[in-house]
Amino acid sequence: MSSTQFLVVGAGLAGASTAWRLAERGYSVTLIERDVPASEHGSSHGSARIFRFPYPQRAYVDLVQQSVPGWAELSALHGSDLITRCGALDFGATRDPHRLAGVLAAAGVDHELVPQAEAVQRWPHIAFDTDVLFHAAGGVLDAESIVRTMVAAAQAMGAELLTGWPLQRLERTSSGFTAHATDGRTVAAERVVVSAGGWLPDLLGNLALPSGFLDAFPALEVREENAFHFPYRDADASSAGKWPTLIHKRADISVYALPGGRDAQFRGQKVAEYNAGRRLPSAAAQQGAIEPANRARVVEYVRRFLPGLEPEPYAETTCLFTNTPTEDFVIDEADGVTVVSPCSGHGAKFAPLLGEIAADVALGIGSVPERFRVGAARV
Repeated sequence: MSSTQFLVVGAGLAGASTAWRLAERGYSVTLIERDVPASEHGSSHGSARIFRFPYPQRAYVDLVQQSVPGWAELSALHGSDLITRCGALDFGATRDPHRLAGVLAAAGVDHELVPQAEAVQRWPHIAFDTDVLFHAAGGVLDAESIVRTMVAAAQAMGAELLTGWPLQRLERTSSGFTAHATDGRTVAAERVVVSAGGWLPDLLGNLALPSGFLDAFPALEVREENAFHFPYRDADASSAGKWPTLIHKRADISVYALPGGRDAQFRGQKVAEYNAGRRLPSAAAQQGAIEPANRARVVEYVRRFLPGLEPEPYAETTCLFTNTPTEDFVIDEADGVTVVSPCSGHGAKFAPLLGEIAADVALGIGSVPERFRVGAARV
């Protein structure tokens, strides 16, 4: 049985970031992953995630700004920019672009509030139903490349990666913990960070956590989301700046769309209905099957609001969202175990910062947002 100062469970975006940041600080780190880093069965696979600044809550806008130096650091390690800047649009009555613009203005983030008629002229391949918020710094993240870059950086500083290592339970010992795999393998650690995504509901009760911590932990809702790739009508439609990312929220539907990236051959837009997939007890119950009714709703949405796309998907996939009731993250520690669940469908843009926050929590230092603590009053 090997021994380490820190055991990090889960090599998705948050876990890889935590392993990197702890190794960077000189700690002995072992990173275990039930499959492989950025696994297709987790929440951090593929090459297309939205990077954006707008939030109704100023706290999250500030955190995006705090993540910017980390993105520069990661891109330098990778050897090229991990964010493709194409701009980002927010519109729709329940997205409230005017309110978002006010928050960005207060935070000093460059943006434009574009009247609906002008937006139609600037982006004729999109049908707008309200005024539009545009910010040029938005873009697309390559999630899989980000994970691999962080894991490689952690390994370069001495971290060990164990793949095909599904955690079953933690056992407290006189020197810390013994982690038990489902096949009987073990790893000893002084402290543990668990970033298990959609598998967290199955694991929480097996992490040797205090009952009070478990009682206060917010309910987690795991969804198997559906995403569809629609081809551009115009051969030049994928040129820089013509297709920004978008978030469109109405009373009847909430949709996000973005250039599809490497895993969809850059042929079109990835379009999905937000938080509309089947509910699961945990990631272990995922089926990998598209829901026909979800496909029909998204196809109809594309036909109505994205005239620059052919309303017939050429590719489709599923992915996991693990949501808290408020969509706030959970990053908190109890008696040597830190639980990291920065999910709810919007965590990717914070990736290099999440590891810093999780490392601070695990070490009991730094200034951690109170809203991420278990049992915090959510605002």
